[in-house]
Amino acid sequence: MVTPLSWLLRVPTFKEKVKAQPHNVNYGLVGYPVLMTADIVLYKGEIVPVGEDQLPHLELAREIVRRFNSIYGFVFPEPQAKLTSFPLILGLDGIQKMSKSYNNYIEIAASPQEILERVMTAFTDPARRYRSDSGHPDICNIFCLHKFFTPARVDEIASECRCAGIGCVECKKMLAESISSTLEPFREKRAILASKPSYVAEVLADGANRAEAIAKETIREVKEKMKLLQRVQLEHIRD
Repeated sequence: MVTPLSWLLRVPTFKEKVKAQPHNVNYGLVGYPVLMTADIVLYKGEIVPVGEDQLPHLELAREIVRRFNSIYGFVFPEPQAKLTSFPLILGLDGIQKMSKSYNNYIEIAASPQEILERVMTAFTDPARRYRSDSGHPDICNIFCLHKFFTPARVDEIASECRCAGIGCVECKKMLAESISSTLEPFREKRAILASKPSYVAEVLADGANRAEAIAKETIREVKEKMKLLQRVQLEHIRD
């Protein structure tokens, strides 16, 4: 057996999901890391850009690869993680990772006004109750987002926050402006592509064709290593 069930049941994200939704545990939940592994190894991926929360899944992928290679012979390289300097960005709730699933995200295509409205709902320093109170940037999620979107001014923002030079509302407005400025080229590019649906379809079709060719060769190699091709050939001879 290449992937024992016990491997899947010990994945940290699976355990967390089970606690959060005990009445909705199914194979889609437990088998997700296997699907992720298949997506990687089908194209013999060696470097995988992932968030910090996906590292346990990637470690499982390496275990599956090692087990397969040990049983059937080398086919797949062990995929390695590619983390950015910000491997995990918390959402506007300041608790969970930023995700559409948690509704704590900022849409890339959002307008400056929409971004401002979303940021203004975000949780800030829980220890700062009044505008005149000193802030604690190290425990404020808005400041963490400033590190990503406003890196040139983080020292200034931290200093002003600690001495109550700026309030949370002002800090949020600054963040909204930085996010909007960062996302502007992506908004423009998205608008251009949205106006060319046939071009997008062509690009996707071309990518699918190239991916399919690679996938077919990998599957052929896997079947050969597992002696499945020989079985098919023998069945044809018998017929």
